[in-house]
Amino acid sequence: MSKIQEIAQAVEAGKSKIVGGLVEEALAEGLDPVRILNEGMISAMDAVGDKFKRSEIFVPEMLVAAKTMKKGVEVLKPRLAGNASVGLGKCLIGTVAGDMHDIGKNLVAMMIESAGFEVIDLGVDVSPDKFIAALQGNPDAKILALSALLTTTMPAMKQVIDAVNSAGLKTCKIIVGGAPITEDYAKQIGADGYSPDAASAAALAKRLAA
Repeated sequence: MSKIQEIAQAVEAGKSKIVGGLVEEALAEGLDPVRILNEGMISAMDAVGDKFKRSEIFVPEMLVAAKTMKKGVEVLKPRLAGNASVGLGKCLIGTVAGDMHDIGKNLVAMMIESAGFEVIDLGVDVSPDKFIAALQGNPDAKILALSALLTTTMPAMKQVIDAVNSAGLKTCKIIVGGAPITEDYAKQIGADGYSPDAASAAALAKRLAA
């Protein structure tokens, strides 16, 4: 088995204690850091996402795999710095105003990061103005991800999208998700995409950023 396959298996199985060592061994063997990231980690997280969609694994296993990948990426980061070919771009994410829920948002952030994006997490109870300021500060952002868990905060998603359009900042794709959100609602408010779960959100972000 190749070192990259070992890394992929460790990520998929959530073996966070050994993944860093495996990445160091792969680098010592002279393997390309970008290849380690793409073939060893991102592909493993794609497989994890597929298993989740088929209900072969559940949120805890997906979370452990994402955390394992994060540990591997920490070892890789110094070798990836300045490599323009790495990464799919920036993704800004936040839970909309009035909503303090962050578990789903955090999982989506981890899965999108695992897919190869640089994630900027704006936190919870994020006002339209804060989203606008974040987009102005990151004009190269490819994705803006909005989360809501309460039906009462769903209208805040439309407020953010309207504010983005009014400010002329619609250079990124806007995706929405959360327990009460549906595909129909996403279309009604002018979002570019909707995702029912974290694994689908990562796949959607990759598709829209391409």
